[in-house]
Amino acid sequence: MLTKKPDIHTISILVANKPGVLVRCAQVFARRAYNIDSLVVSVTTNPKYSRMTITAQGDPATLQQIIKQTAKLIDVIHVAEHTGLNAVTKEFALVKIKFSPAKKTSLTHLLKKFHASISYQDKSRAIVEQTGTTEELDQCEAELKKFGIIEIVRSGKLVMAKGKETT
Repeated sequence: MLTKKPDIHTISILVANKPGVLVRCAQVFARRAYNIDSLVVSVTTNPKYSRMTITAQGDPATLQQIIKQTAKLIDVIHVAEHTGLNAVTKEFALVKIKFSPAKKTSLTHLLKKFHASISYQDKSRAIVEQTGTTEELDQCEAELKKFGIIEIVRSGKLVMAKGKETT
């Protein structure tokens, strides 16, 4: 059984798409001794802006201070913490595993359970891709260990606010 990490926070930050903005935002977290667990940055539909999605764990009161300080930075347009109730949160993973054609049936059955698929395979290796919640990716990873995991790459959380709310 997997244990859930306490006080996990997902923060989205809309910023000007300029050099140095990421460093300034990360420094606010570092000054408060708040470790960033994952960080995803991409350009929005308007190339003048980028969206950062940061996942971190720690004290909620400290996080509120980080949000306030980050919002005051030059080139930061909007900062918000998102919970599972007001947002859709997903991750993406690529998992390279040991593979043999004899195990393809059991692997296919497992992947169907997790809505995952094989994106590449040869006689000795396969790359599995999966999109889902952190918990779903963790569970799939635990099941794939019996095949022999060689390498894993995960995107970190992506988040989008539901309804009319802005991310």
